[in-house]
Amino acid sequence: MDRLAHLKSLIGKEFTDSPSPFMRWLKPVVISAEKGHLEFQYTIRPEWLNPIGNLHGGVTAAIIDDVLGATMFSLNEPTFYTTINNVIDYFSIGKEGENIIAETHITKLGKQFINATCEIWNSDKTKLIAKGTSNLFKTQITR
Repeated sequence: MDRLAHLKSLIGKEFTDSPSPFMRWLKPVVISAEKGHLEFQYTIRPEWLNPIGNLHGGVTAAIIDDVLGATMFSLNEPTFYTTINNVIDYFSIGKEGENIIAETHITKLGKQFINATCEIWNSDKTKLIAKGTSNLFKTQITR
């Protein structure tokens, strides 16, 4: 089964067999999967909070980086892409127990570089929590 088909088979389920140990720790649920576009849902856990009880910016950045990596797998290319930069803007907060949605899309697909965006929303997509833009570089052929 190709990578995109595998992601599609997980819609409504936790992504427990991700090749990323970090993603498995985050415990995303696949909401939708298309080539170059993913939606994952996360539940904010206590260990993800900053000292005042809001979703930590570093965790938000990590989610953005990790789900953008998964988006690269949805392209079904025999290559690996690595992040070369992340620019993240924070707009709102998230609280423990809330569900958040990470939605990705590819802005520019080049031969060596990809520019992609991830937005982090509350569960009904009425509040934008953060938006990240990344450039990724094709580094090697995967097995």
